[in-house]
Amino acid sequence: MKLSDFDFELPDTLIATRPVRPRSAARLCLVEGGEIRDLHVGDLVDLLGPGDRLVLNDTKVLPARLAGTRVRTTGQGEAVARIEVTLLEPRPDGTWATLVKPLRKLKEGEKIRFSDRLSAAVTRIAEGQAELDFNLSDEEFDAALAEAGDMPLPPYIAAMRSPDDQDRQDYQTVFARRAGAVAAPTASLHFDDELLARLAAKGVSFTHVTLHVGAGTFLPVKVEDVSTHKMHAEWGEVTDEAADEINATRAAGGRVIPVGTTALRLIESAAGTDGQVRPWRGPTDIFIYPGYAFRVTDGLMTNFHLPKSTLLMLVSALMGVERMRRVYDHAVAAGYRFFSYGDASLLLPERRNPVTPGRDRA
Repeated sequence: MKLSDFDFELPDTLIATRPVRPRSAARLCLVEGGEIRDLHVGDLVDLLGPGDRLVLNDTKVLPARLAGTRVRTTGQGEAVARIEVTLLEPRPDGTWATLVKPLRKLKEGEKIRFSDRLSAAVTRIAEGQAELDFNLSDEEFDAALAEAGDMPLPPYIAAMRSPDDQDRQDYQTVFARRAGAVAAPTASLHFDDELLARLAAKGVSFTHVTLHVGAGTFLPVKVEDVSTHKMHAEWGEVTDEAADEINATRAAGGRVIPVGTTALRLIESAAGTDGQVRPWRGPTDIFIYPGYAFRVTDGLMTNFHLPKSTLLMLVSALMGVERMRRVYDHAVAAGYRFFSYGDASLLLPERRNPVTPGRDRA
């Protein structure tokens, strides 16, 4: 299967730079079997009911984009450079892996100052990244980061406008609780407290899992043979309680529907070839593309994705390549809003054999 199989033309006017309000007013493209219907996210209350379980990613996005200054002493005095830093992930030794612009203006051992409270020393530069050792840790670091940092908007939004205070609310789910992501699980952004309450009143159940979404989610696929692509690893956890809830739903014949590709990738990583989900804690680099046999997923709520992206490959694996081409052609023609702040889809394929072995690199 070739990368070009997942390309399509997308007008720039359909890239959303702000979400709709209220959150549940976003449009929802229902794809059920061969049918496509144009609805709204609030209509989930009529589409789901007792026996259905939504799996929600409760990761919390860090204000991971920092602007700082590097001061270097030279023979002519002090040389000041403006430095932009995006946090990627913490290292076991307490340092952070980061992306830096411009990286060429940094040397190992130099210091970057972000605010009166927050600064970092450059401990290592390699493979296009810099490792930073911050002067604060734990709660003090979180508080200083909240003051100095901005939300790490996706590149296609950041190219159109700068992040602002509104993004601190808009780019965070209402059920976020475990800090560690540098990108939002964007399908979950469509839920507000009112919608969650209405779904619960209909008998829909919820399970929370955690996958800390990394900046690698925006990396392009660079190989033409998609089967040779190597996914970035992201840390996740499925607790004993979450595994038991999902297994109980499947045993009762209910539908397990992850909200977002991150929740889907995590529960598929935690599922065995017998279709049973087991507790999971650690990194996963599972890559789901056409030919993958799903172990536990019965449907998916997700936004509309980038051309040639691994996320488009994932939804094509769930629904079929040709069917997703028709869905995306429909979405473009109907003016759906794309990407992180865009509209949503609810993808419901025919029920699958839960014990068919999967193919992954988890």
